[in-house]
Amino acid sequence: MTFQDFAFYLFAVPVIVAGLMVVLARNPVHSVLWLILAFLSASGLFVLLGAEFVAMLLVIVYVGAVAVLFLFVVMMLDVDFAALKGEMAKYMPIGLLIGVVVLMQLAIAFGNWTTAPGADAARQAVTPEGTQNTAALGLLLYDKYVHLFELAGLILLVAMIGAILLTMRHRKDVKRQSVLQQMWRDPAKAMELRDVKPGQGL
Repeated sequence: MTFQDFAFYLFAVPVIVAGLMVVLARNPVHSVLWLILAFLSASGLFVLLGAEFVAMLLVIVYVGAVAVLFLFVVMMLDVDFAALKGEMAKYMPIGLLIGVVVLMQLAIAFGNWTTAPGADAARQAVTPEGTQNTAALGLLLYDKYVHLFELAGLILLVAMIGAILLTMRHRKDVKRQSVLQQMWRDPAKAMELRDVKPGQGL
């Protein structure tokens, strides 16, 4: 067994075990911690494949942001997970059916897996010798496909603005701050002096 094979099994086994424990763990906090382990092990597999940029994105974005957000939400929200798991029993048959269908599809896909004859040549054409993976990806995104990349960013911006407009509600029974009215107020009307007698309130 070579060192590369050993490294593959070193990362692949924790991915499978952590993925199972994410589903099987009774404590949701433990599930999130197993999910973080799965992300870290998957990033190691990406490094072995030569995709170090994707591996760093997985660590920075998913482990450093998404998984930590999940952890904070699970720990801070007072959710009755026992009641949620009690309702899970009635959906168990259809869930098992969907799981069996997905496993059959994966078995068919891996059973018919073949490598294209010109795959290695295409990879060498995209990433020539001496070019790192991150540099090659940057050249593709910001040189060859720069217009599509900008169009994707514009679509995401429009979607974000649309989501804000759809969820924004103007309520008349809520007091809102008006900065202009505060700036233009008359100091003579903003404060009133009253002579309060001892033993009496306003």
